[in-house]
Amino acid sequence: MYSLNVEDMLPVAETPLFWVGAFTVASLSLWVLHRLLQGFRIWVWGNGQLLSPKLGKWAVVTGATDGIGKVYAEELARKGFAMILISRTQDKLDDVARQLETQYKVETKTIAVDFGLSDIYPKIEAGLAGLEIGVLVNNVGISYPYPEYFLHIPDLDNVSFSGVNSMTRLVLPRMVERSKGVVLNISSASGMYPVPLLTVYSSSKAFVDFFSRGLQEEYKAKGIIVQSVLPFFVATKMTRIRKPTLDKPTPERYVAAELTTIGLQDQTNGYFPHAVMGWLTTVLVPINLVIYFGARMNRAQRTGYLKRRKLRELANQSNGKSDRLKSE
Repeated sequence: MYSLNVEDMLPVAETPLFWVGAFTVASLSLWVLHRLLQGFRIWVWGNGQLLSPKLGKWAVVTGATDGIGKVYAEELARKGFAMILISRTQDKLDDVARQLETQYKVETKTIAVDFGLSDIYPKIEAGLAGLEIGVLVNNVGISYPYPEYFLHIPDLDNVSFSGVNSMTRLVLPRMVERSKGVVLNISSASGMYPVPLLTVYSSSKAFVDFFSRGLQEEYKAKGIIVQSVLPFFVATKMTRIRKPTLDKPTPERYVAAELTTIGLQDQTNGYFPHAVMGWLTTVLVPINLVIYFGARMNRAQRTGYLKRRKLRELANQSNGKSDRLKSE
């Protein structure tokens, strides 16, 4: 009797189940299609025409004399922006300014300040006074010389916190008045999750990411774009990577790709291989495993660095003794 009742119910349930399954398959298919089209729009088609001096005559780049910051300055000058270069060393600033003026025929200004100090912002404000700024690239930041435990590192002036916050406060009001402008805050993939033995650096980059995404929501209705940029490793002086690879691009390759994502992603890894790595480490792989393997990698790097440092110290001591013996 029970089996007959089940058999009688199957035709009744068959049609609703079919439509539930069809709806599920259709929804998944549309979602996949949407993601593919979105990926094509971002990583193939891009939005490279958004950045132009129509946003404002001047572009400001902090940390503009090396690595990613220097390449941002070059790319923005290529697009026709007059450039305001901010970094610590005046000689390096002068070299970059001459290069941009010669190669791209643009006007430049330089402001030499140390972002590790707290009294620099009146000087920066004076240097920016009266200028129509269309783009701000907050790139300045510091990292550890090698991975280290929190209690063993010297006090780090948190450049990422103060620099990004203060520079944005100086530039954003005039962008809002004109209802246009772009702020690029260079965070790091290490701000996407905790990175043991780089804990302060990782935390500061998480601040930059949250700060950027919050500002984007606050000011997008005013015509402002605020983008959080989270690169993985790029072959720069800071990362000590000498040989670029597909997943560790040159600064030129990285910046060229990142600039095409502006206006399409509020939060971006900036470069397609890095976007894949970001998806793997934040969606596919459990966060505890990411933290574990990050700690394991950094402990190994710390051990290697300390061994090499010890060998250098012994070699220097040996050379010093040899020099003293010769002099005697």
